[in-house]
Amino acid sequence: MLINCSTYQEGAKLNDIPISAISDFVSRPDCFVWVALRDASDAELAEMQAEFGLHELAVEDASHGHQRPKIEEYGESLFAVMHLVELDGEELNVGEVNVFVGKNYVLSVRNRSRHGFLGVRERCEREPELLRHGSGFVLYALLDAVVDRYFPVIDALESELERVEEQIFAKGAARSNIERLYELKRKVTTLKHAVAPLMEAAGKLTSGRIHHLCAETQTYFRDVVDHLYRINGSVDAIRDTISTAIQVNLSLVTIEENEVNKRLAAWAGIFAAATAFAGIWGMNFTHMPELQWEYGYPAALAVIASTCGFLYYRFKRAGWL
Repeated sequence: MLINCSTYQEGAKLNDIPISAISDFVSRPDCFVWVALRDASDAELAEMQAEFGLHELAVEDASHGHQRPKIEEYGESLFAVMHLVELDGEELNVGEVNVFVGKNYVLSVRNRSRHGFLGVRERCEREPELLRHGSGFVLYALLDAVVDRYFPVIDALESELERVEEQIFAKGAARSNIERLYELKRKVTTLKHAVAPLMEAAGKLTSGRIHHLCAETQTYFRDVVDHLYRINGSVDAIRDTISTAIQVNLSLVTIEENEVNKRLAAWAGIFAAATAFAGIWGMNFTHMPELQWEYGYPAALAVIASTCGFLYYRFKRAGWL
């Protein structure tokens, strides 16, 4: 589905054009065309490939989707894949944006995401002195917008982790806490899979052999890489905290089980003493004088009660009851 198709010259927008007119402007050395698609079909990608001369392997990746974040060179052009991690209630929705960048064109294909990049286009058009750098600056603006969307996700994950940590020492909440922590760990891993490869790929645009499309915007890409390093560090910190919290919860579960076992053992010891006395006096041998004694029964009950009471006192003092 076509969202926008606009032409720019010397940092200023010329006009919106139909797809059929793209080739006319791409051939002009002082212009570039910026096209935005959403959930593009194979037919639309094939049409864009014909208009821009896109590499078939890049088009195949964009068509299949679910690619690892990356930035690849195809001759004079670049192909970037970025994951769009968005909060949908308490769930994370993972979309994808594929960006084709050439000297005279930028094509962005957004998939499985509700949030578009109209704000990015407006930002670029408000900064003609930067947009004058051409398609390389547009790639930076799209990359920066994607990375900025990771920060609210980080904040939400940290807040959720804090809520779980507040319940760690609540009695009887260990099992539910572990379930929540594992669910949180799954979300953090999803974000990690989006950030870490992109950080590595974007780093290639700031050091070593710089692609000519990004040569004039190298400083801006370095800023994005710095943001990615910050996000990656926050993700690692959250993962470490989650692992620690899981270990604490497992330890609490073990402690609670030990407490239950101690209580059961204490009561078992008390009833074992009573059972032993009852077993001895229940043998009914002929020569057991206490059985013939008038006060034998209440005395036996008193001995049993006293022994059980003494054991209860000792177990209570030891913290087993």
